[in-house]
Amino acid sequence: MKLIKIFFIVFTFSLCFSISSYANQSVEEIIKGRKAIFSKNYKTAKAVSISIKANDLDKAKGYLKEMSVNYKTLLEYFPEDSKEGFKTEALPIIWENKKEFLTLMEKASNDVLILASKLESNSPDFKTLQKELMWNNCSACHKKFRAPH
Repeated sequence: MKLIKIFFIVFTFSLCFSISSYANQSVEEIIKGRKAIFSKNYKTAKAVSISIKANDLDKAKGYLKEMSVNYKTLLEYFPEDSKEGFKTEALPIIWENKKEFLTLMEKASNDVLILASKLESNSPDFKTLQKELMWNNCSACHKKFRAPH
């Protein structure tokens, strides 16, 4: 548990540093950065599932907190000049409906924290909760804001 806390302190510090240096990033770095964060969240979501199945709820909670931070970080990764290029899969509707998109990222961030708190309460229906509070947010974003791949 101590190791997880240390990891999150270091992780949060590094994200703060990367956010502050965001203004100095090129469009390529921004697009590749957001793709990397989304990819990381997908891998982390799968790790949440594995941890829940293994009944390692502390590990799952740690992963969920990491995902929450990642979603918050993504709020800064969609500036106007990053609509095209570098194999972005982001659709123009993100910028046309920016408020809706950012609200979805905030909701996803909050929902994974709610899921983490539900794991603490030993709710027996983790799979349903995980679908409602994690996977449904992924699907909602992919359906509207991401190019099919």
